[in-house]
Amino acid sequence: MAGRFDPRPTRTTVRGGDVAASGRVPRPAAAPETAGRTRVWTPPGPLDLGLVLGPLRRGSGDPTFSATPDGAVWRTSRTPVGPGTLRVSIRGGVVEGQAWGPGADWLLDQLPRMLGELDDPAAFEPRHRLVALTRHRRPGLRLTRTGLVMESLIPSILEQKVTTGEAYRAWRLLVRKYGVPAPGPAPARMYVMPEPRTWALIPSWEWHRAGVDSKRASTVLRAVRVARRLEEAVHFDPPQAQARLELVSGIGPWTSAETVQRSHGAADAVTVGDLHLPGIVGYALAGDRDADDAVMLELLEPYAGQRHRAARLILLSGRTPPRRAPRMPRGDIGRL
Repeated sequence: MAGRFDPRPTRTTVRGGDVAASGRVPRPAAAPETAGRTRVWTPPGPLDLGLVLGPLRRGSGDPTFSATPDGAVWRTSRTPVGPGTLRVSIRGGVVEGQAWGPGADWLLDQLPRMLGELDDPAAFEPRHRLVALTRHRRPGLRLTRTGLVMESLIPSILEQKVTTGEAYRAWRLLVRKYGVPAPGPAPARMYVMPEPRTWALIPSWEWHRAGVDSKRASTVLRAVRVARRLEEAVHFDPPQAQARLELVSGIGPWTSAETVQRSHGAADAVTVGDLHLPGIVGYALAGDRDADDAVMLELLEPYAGQRHRAARLILLSGRTPPRRAPRMPRGDIGRL
């Protein structure tokens, strides 16, 4: 039944990072009105766009991400050469990417890596029946590698110690108000995230209205002031990149892991310090819903080098502990 019903959302990911973007549609969709630059690429194995790109979506209303009924995935990015919009579709095992804006060429150059070209699923060896079964059912899972740090770091900071709904709302409001409209014929209300200087100039009351407390806002401000140095971390190995990110006060192991999982495709960057993940992993692998980080890491030890992939598969299995209390109510400091 995995994939048919939504498991409980967590701050680590939603549905294990899956979106409905399989590309299996009755007939080809019409091409967008304005032709952009195009690239065709054949992946080395099965590829599920929803699984690969799903972790990049920050909620169903994310202004930088859209999955359209024709099976395509649209993304906006602030690349090193400027903003760009990317449309990705897959048919017959062949990927087609179209891009618009100053960052179009950069996005198309990055396309294979974004879709897991550098990932090696064959290196993963399941050690539990649940993990093996989920892997069998999800052959198109590959780990994305965006090659961009700040676009994953800032929303990860916004997700610190709050519910996913609060974090996604803050990201949506701030990007729509301070970002720029997506280049090209993108779906309605898509925007490119603000540049670092724009983040730095957001007034304190706008952070408050978006529901972002002063601690998280200050962390974002400290990060964007050294954005160039943080973006350099994309050329480091994941552990070195995490160490670079954690030099910024307010960025800890949870935030750095959530970032390099997306920017580097880090297969071993397991998220520690999460509210739900240890209990989900503990329950799925050992029936221990009260597992902490130490127990989770011990259970994932057989997957050393691939612990993040193992956690993704566990989340995608849908095996989560039953609720013992109502969902945490969403707060909104913007009402104060």
